[in-house]
Amino acid sequence: MISDCTALILAGGDSRRMGQDKAALLLEGVSLLDRVTATMRQSFSKVIVSVRQPREGVESPQVCDEQVDAGPLAGLVAGMAQVDTPWVFAVACDMPFVTAEVVRGLAALRDQHQAIVPVIGGHPQPLAAFYAASALETMRASLASGDRSLRGVLRRLDVREVSEAELRVFDPHLRSFFDLDTPQDLATAMEK
Repeated sequence: MISDCTALILAGGDSRRMGQDKAALLLEGVSLLDRVTATMRQSFSKVIVSVRQPREGVESPQVCDEQVDAGPLAGLVAGMAQVDTPWVFAVACDMPFVTAEVVRGLAALRDQHQAIVPVIGGHPQPLAAFYAASALETMRASLASGDRSLRGVLRRLDVREVSEAELRVFDPHLRSFFDLDTPQDLATAMEK
């Protein structure tokens, strides 16, 4: 177990491109939220879920966004404000293939940085990343200024980017970073 960290599962998105609530979508008979929660419990004793409004049937503690309609950054800020650990691992509920091996591999790289962020195809993956508690004030300031971009926040933090080559040690096919944004993505996931 990674004892100095809380897993924060973000499950409050609009799901506009999917057309329905992604957290409740079933993959192999299990909701996306439940799949990711089960994986997080393999590595963390503390798991919380960031939501816009409380969800029925969720066993983990829930935290609601402080700022409405402010995107994933609002969920990250609300969750980080509630935890009592020096680190948070933020993960989106629509990443059903994330593995405990990847989480532990990223955890080992934390060192003195404020964020440990995988980079896939040249793009940072801020919703499969570790954040130090010291990043919270920068995130809050960004949100208060109207800048809701997670990638914008990353530019203001001390970030350790994790390359695809490093990630392939733990996840050879990078399946952990496959997220479900559209019905097509869901169809692809069902074939995996």
